[in-house]
Amino acid sequence: MSIIALGLNHRTAPIEVRERVAFAPERLKDALREMLSLPQVREGAIVSTCNRTEVYAAVAGEGEGELLRWFPSAHGLSVEEVRPYLYLHEEGEAIRHLLRVSCGLDSLVLGEPQILGQIKTAYAQAGEARAVGPVLNRMFQHAFAVAKQVRTDTAIGASPISVAFAAVSLARQIFGDFGSKTALLIGAGETIELAARHLHGNGIGRMIVANRTFERAHALAEPFGGFAIALHELSDHLHEADMVITATASQLPILGKGAVESALKRRKRRPMFMVDIAVPRDIEPEVGELEDVYLYTVDDLEQVIDENRRSRQEAAQQAEEIIDAQVGHFLDWLRMQGSADIIRDLRAGAEQARDEVLERALGQLAQGQPAEEVLRHLAHALTNKLMHAPTVALREACQTGQIETVEAARLLFDLSRD
Repeated sequence: MSIIALGLNHRTAPIEVRERVAFAPERLKDALREMLSLPQVREGAIVSTCNRTEVYAAVAGEGEGELLRWFPSAHGLSVEEVRPYLYLHEEGEAIRHLLRVSCGLDSLVLGEPQILGQIKTAYAQAGEARAVGPVLNRMFQHAFAVAKQVRTDTAIGASPISVAFAAVSLARQIFGDFGSKTALLIGAGETIELAARHLHGNGIGRMIVANRTFERAHALAEPFGGFAIALHELSDHLHEADMVITATASQLPILGKGAVESALKRRKRRPMFMVDIAVPRDIEPEVGELEDVYLYTVDDLEQVIDENRRSRQEAAQQAEEIIDAQVGHFLDWLRMQGSADIIRDLRAGAEQARDEVLERALGQLAQGQPAEEVLRHLAHALTNKLMHAPTVALREACQTGQIETVEAARLLFDLSRD
């Protein structure tokens, strides 16, 4: 059985592609079941965030090819449309990739902690769908332990920065003082909560939180002195916002060009700063064509984040060294699982040979043959059966110069050179 990591991320694919292959939360269980129905896929998990969509799987035989065909078809796309953006890692590199992702080393924001929570959620969802077995269960648990070690033993989490922090930092570059500004936050997840915290810390004048569920919006807005509204009230309050930060799980845009145009008229053309962190996007791309709108997506935040990335490079190198060692530890465990299968098969073969010879011996005794003669024949026949396959393999190894096989036989059978 092989371990596979297949997917795309912010480094390999633009947002226009990432939003087409993102799995909606309500679709995830069905997608896991579809993946597990592939003949050669034994275990699987799906990670789908604004920056990446990845599949981790334990496969047999042609499982890799099955996944390569299934991944785009699950989104109504052809292999040709998606293949240029995909990466495929196998065995040790697949394990290394999961460890790096879990530690925040493969994130847009180097060392950001949110991705570990997203990986844990993906693992839990796969567990609920009964899609993980012994291999992926051990691999994900190993990833969580390594991420904890990296956080403890390095400074990768020092001076924490997130996509939400980058969005607020960009807004500060544009507005300077937040004291007279109004921020509209759309969504109520972790990213929006972080944005609210950063805006409050920077002295935002007024904060509005909009969410599909009013109660959730109120719970998020209240600690920061914010004002909560339901999504259907957006058109009544959009014109009040100097800045809009949105991060929902909606599969369709929440703000269209027409709604923003109407808001700009009511603002008497005062500009609006908008950051769309969602994938798929919450704001129609055409909004960016409006003269008085400064629209940014998650991909546009990279320059802000680069400054932080440079300050974390030393810690990242230390984290990579930890990961190198831990990949080796997991591969050792994986090889031990393979050896357990070999031992089981070896014992099963020996027991089958024993039973065949014993059955024949019992038949001979029942026919009245002398017990001593039957025992001698049993010992001879059992020895021949047990030694036939290794003898043939060793003879071939000697004839073809396979020294390692010969030396392995000496070790396995405790044979002296004398």
